Amino acid sequence: MFTQPLAPIAGNLALSALLAALPLILLFVLLGVFKVKAWLAALIGLAASVLVAIVGWGMPAMMAMSATAEGAFYGAFPIMWILLNAIWVYQLSVITGWFESLGQLIRSVSDDQRILAILIAFCFGALMEALAGFGAPVAISAAMLMAAGMKPIKSAIVSLLANTAPVAFGAMGAPIITLSGAVSSTHPELTTHVLSQMAGRQTPFVAAIVPLVLVLLVDGWRGVRQTWPVAIVAGVTFGIGQFVTSNYITVEITDVVASLLTIAVVLVMLRFWKPANPLPLDHAVVPDEEAEALKSGKLAHYPEITATGARRIWGAVAPYAIIIVVFSISQIPAVKTWLLGVGQVKFPWPGLNAPGADGKLASTILNAGGKPVSTIFTFDHLRATGTLLLLSGIITAFVYRVRAKDAVQAYLTTLKQLKFTIVTVLSVLALAYVMNLSGQTASLGSALAAVGSAFALMSPLIGWIGVAITGSDTSSNALFGLLQVTAAEQAGLNPILMASANSSGGVMGKMISPQNLAVAAAAVGLINREGDIFRKVVLWSLGLLAYFTVLVALQAGPLSWMVPTP
Repeated sequence: MFTQPLAPIAGNLALSALLAALPLILLFVLLGVFKVKAWLAALIGLAASVLVAIVGWGMPAMMAMSATAEGAFYGAFPIMWILLNAIWVYQLSVITGWFESLGQLIRSVSDDQRILAILIAFCFGALMEALAGFGAPVAISAAMLMAAGMKPIKSAIVSLLANTAPVAFGAMGAPIITLSGAVSSTHPELTTHVLSQMAGRQTPFVAAIVPLVLVLLVDGWRGVRQTWPVAIVAGVTFGIGQFVTSNYITVEITDVVASLLTIAVVLVMLRFWKPANPLPLDHAVVPDEEAEALKSGKLAHYPEITATGARRIWGAVAPYAIIIVVFSISQIPAVKTWLLGVGQVKFPWPGLNAPGADGKLASTILNAGGKPVSTIFTFDHLRATGTLLLLSGIITAFVYRVRAKDAVQAYLTTLKQLKFTIVTVLSVLALAYVMNLSGQTASLGSALAAVGSAFALMSPLIGWIGVAITGSDTSSNALFGLLQVTAAEQAGLNPILMASANSSGGVMGKMISPQNLAVAAAAVGLINREGDIFRKVVLWSLGLLAYFTVLVALQAGPLSWMVPTP
């Protein structure tokens, strides 16, 4: 039996937190300062977390190894399973020539980079976040932007930054539902609906400015001056959609409603208004060197596409339309129930459990409060996002009439292309699991929570750290949700506000999470360039976090009327 210590270093919580943060600090410094390749930086960070767990926290070596294995397995499934199949769907459009047609279609809507950043990365990316979540929105929107003619690294950065406002309600409301599950056993008043209401009164303030940030990123202050009307309309429309749906309808479809509403409003607006002096795309087609970098290209035996009109439009958007249909069907209650019944397996992770008094396996890890830490692994093999993307890819292959041999070869090519990304993601998730199960993450969070009334300023930071570590707002809520509520009560703050701040504030950490950096780099063919992307997004991440922290501080004080009553 292993009990997680909160302050194992000389009984000092601050020193313990500093040591707990060492693996993360090492990872980000290697990545951002010394420009070490992401897979190597992730492996070094993992080694540091295991060493700290064993030496500093006293975790048995075999448990540390088992935690490493569990994290790596989670990195493989569902995380890499999602990315592998998302990129494969994209590769199918490349080898058949429909990728270029997609670019032509997108450019027919607008050839202004700033408008496309809003429509594709912000609006369509939010729809993908609503349906799929995890890395799928970044991978798909980055590929679409590159198809239109935006440079690869810019496509990656824009997609990462846009994947903020919708994340708290992503994957059919999974983060909020998980947050409620983490805190409702001790605080039954913190229902999914109440937390959804609170998040719906926070995230719209982020959504309102994200399109402006995107055009600032793409074209500087010139872009803001010329496109602020459509950027504000997009942001405010999305925010209103989130507020109304999360407060008065249901959490599961919050981002679906908000994204579809915003797409419709922006397209109507563009029929009557267009920005002056559009920013042309970086290139009209994907250059040969980028196609080589992506290790893909149109196969000669697929004829040139001569379709016109509706058939050409359908062919260009087919993979994404298929994805939307497949994921929408999977959310039908009867289908969802069936998938849960036959497509979900839960089992205690080997090495972290032992027979209890009743003969059943029980966790051998206790938290600082003496309660068992869950070591049950949930394996969603049928309803997993990656499996649904695989099904979407198979349907796409039939629609595009891709030869079976070519489809398999494209899959193997994708797997080869992602080899370093796989190492990165598996290592980062292994690091996260070691930190979580050894108690390092709890020590870090507890130290930040021990600041009294100033906790209102720390709460979003804790969520941000959680997402930066795990790459998932859902995981961060499961990790820190109860800590946020407990700390809020001790500091005399509203637990509804602080719990929601963990989810809403955490989304700003997603763009710097190593696993999401790896997803973005892989999607645009910039393997081992994660450090370059990190340096370009880290200040935006911190800036949005600071902005959101001010909002939370105001909601804890003069704007406390915004907090819903249970």
